[in-house]
Amino acid sequence: MLRMLSATMAGLFICVSLACQFSAEATEPTQQPAAAGSPMKPLERVAGAEKGTLKNPYTDNADAIAAGKKLYFSYSCNGCHGGGGGGGMCPPISNDVFVYGSDDDTFFRLIALGSDGLMKQGYTRKGRENVVGPMPPFGELIKTDEELWKIIAFLRTTFRGDESRRNW
Repeated sequence: MLRMLSATMAGLFICVSLACQFSAEATEPTQQPAAAGSPMKPLERVAGAEKGTLKNPYTDNADAIAAGKKLYFSYSCNGCHGGGGGGGMCPPISNDVFVYGSDDDTFFRLIALGSDGLMKQGYTRKGRENVVGPMPPFGELIKTDEELWKIIAFLRTTFRGDESRRNW
């Protein structure tokens, strides 16, 4: 029990630290987007893409999913969302409830901008979870949009909801 509490506290510390480190200025990129199709920072990809146009090129790609799983743990996503995406001190990623929407574009922007940055761009909550906490922005922490897409490809494999709700 003590070990589990320590792991939970460590995850909370990481999330709070990241939220403080990547505050509002992380939601407003200063660099121009690179050419389409080339790797770039997630915030650059968000800045250069119209709302609703981002699509994961790695969906159902076994190699990308394996890489995404490693990245998920290396960026300490499991500290808040659990090792299998089933939640913890933050909402699960494996169920039917997607607070802001489940499409690739929204999911990418949520991780890159954080929940506060996403709402500043006009997104609203569509669902509710029992565990509610702000998503810190990871757009400056995650090195490239390709890494973020691979993480999302892995997260999609944790989905345990109704298959008819799959829109990716």
